[in-house]
Amino acid sequence: MAKLISKTYGDALLEIAKEENKLDLFAEEITELQDIFKDNPEFGRLMVNPRISVEDKLDVLKNVFDGKISKELMGFFSMIISKSRYDHIDEILTYFTAEVKRIKGIGVAYVVTPLPLKDDQKNVIERKLLATTSYKQMEMHYEVDEELIGGMRIRIGDRVVDSSIQTKIIKMQQDMMKIMV
Repeated sequence: MAKLISKTYGDALLEIAKEENKLDLFAEEITELQDIFKDNPEFGRLMVNPRISVEDKLDVLKNVFDGKISKELMGFFSMIISKSRYDHIDEILTYFTAEVKRIKGIGVAYVVTPLPLKDDQKNVIERKLLATTSYKQMEMHYEVDEELIGGMRIRIGDRVVDSSIQTKIIKMQQDMMKIMV
């Protein structure tokens, strides 16, 4: 149900952005709004509180964001609040952002290594990913996990390439268990 809601409202927002030729503006504003919502969870609690009327919630929305975000996004948030869908706002905005990246050919890669990478190593990885995928640009996220021992794990969407020593050791253990049984 939540996926259907996020897709339905996210697609509606995407259509508005395309019609108004404001895809980049909406993406930028939404990224900023997601940070604001994350830093101010009390705003979200207020917007889903059943004891507060929709009119009061809309007044708060207007007082906080009017003139600070595009009128189309204000209208969209007003509709979300009026339809009592604010509890799905994070999923909706995340879906929208992912769709914008898909449209623009931006891949999101998560790279996990046992040690921090140097800038030149990061550049090599990014270039190889661009060369082996259909993406025009990569948004790179790096993480260190010492348990990998060596190698790396790369995830792009639902695809994972795991060349870590940790995974190779686990696979060898599983293979040995099959032989022993």
